[in-house]
Amino acid sequence: MRADSIEFPMTGAAMPVPALRVRGRTHASILVGIAAALMTIGLLMTFSASASLAPPDPNRPIWAAPTMRQFIFILLGLIVMIAVSHAPYRIWRWRPGRRLQPAMLLFVLALILLGCVFVPGVGVVKNGARRWIQFGPAQYGIGFQPSELMKLAMVILLAAWFTSRRSAPPLAARLKTGVWPACLVITLAAGAVGIEDFGTAALLAAIGGMMFLAAGGRIGDVLMLAVPAGFGLWQLLISKPYRIERLTAFTRIWEDPLGKGYHQVQSLCTIASGGWWGRGIGEGIQKYGYLPESRTDSIFAVVCEELGMPGAVLVIALFLALLWMGRRVMLACPDRFGQLVALGITLMLGMQAAMNIAVVTVSVPTKGIALPFVSAGGSGVVLLGVMVGVLANIARNGVFDEAPGTDRSS
Repeated sequence: MRADSIEFPMTGAAMPVPALRVRGRTHASILVGIAAALMTIGLLMTFSASASLAPPDPNRPIWAAPTMRQFIFILLGLIVMIAVSHAPYRIWRWRPGRRLQPAMLLFVLALILLGCVFVPGVGVVKNGARRWIQFGPAQYGIGFQPSELMKLAMVILLAAWFTSRRSAPPLAARLKTGVWPACLVITLAAGAVGIEDFGTAALLAAIGGMMFLAAGGRIGDVLMLAVPAGFGLWQLLISKPYRIERLTAFTRIWEDPLGKGYHQVQSLCTIASGGWWGRGIGEGIQKYGYLPESRTDSIFAVVCEELGMPGAVLVIALFLALLWMGRRVMLACPDRFGQLVALGITLMLGMQAAMNIAVVTVSVPTKGIALPFVSAGGSGVVLLGVMVGVLANIARNGVFDEAPGTDRSS
């Protein structure tokens, strides 16, 4: 082999080192750029949706204003995303023979934090749900949502475990060492989150099942586990009366437009109010007390009202571009662990965006799930930045310039 090339054991393809660096950095930069574009749109729309008819509080410092807080969170998210993009993703791999596994420690930390939300004085209730840990005074403090950390922790742990040993058949296809451990991880993640957040629990269960199949799991095992998984999700659904009410109200929102169907009706009215071309940034009217959660879960409706069809298409196009880049990074990754992590992160971002847009357009029942990078929120923006940073780091190590006909499936 020539001295100016490097051979990857997973592919057998020789790649000139300079070309590898250029292409890897280019794809990483594109990923960071797409996320930054979504954050910018989110900052503009959050600023617009924060408009209120109530007079401002003269005693509140400027850094505590909703728009300024969101700007700080986005800036922090960008810094973290760029920093993580330079941190080797392989530090999370499973290391046989070691007692302390980084992936396991991250997962356990997420579980502990999810339990802390139920501790009096630590966890706080917002909008009728315990999902946040509060740091500092309630008015000016910072809230952290542990379920956001669990999204990344579950993906990394499943990817690390499925690639912990090279074996045939794949580790995921083995009952004791593949199926049951995967079932335990997914159950703990979805169950702990689902106590207060059913939408995110369903998302975690779906992503976990897809990663299991991608790691070599058998469809028969998934079907076998679908029965207890479905029963568990049903128990989470009926554990909160309002979840059943949302499900039943979805089919007849116009029967009670001022009650159970209010959120859906106002979301549709907001979208229709903008017409094809929108009212213009800052000119929307539904945010003035009509549209619930205009800064968070319903931010896409505000985008449609103020930016019209072009704004909605732009947001959707950016998410599709992010999915496309995630797919390219996954296929170009030289190791199986990175491929599974890239798959899990890409699916997490894409499915969460799809679920939020489906809720806002009243295509599915209402769920409390945010639009990635666009909805207001601190822990969500920062940890989503971490995810894209990991994806960008995998891109830096990818093989994007393979020779025609190279088989990467082995």
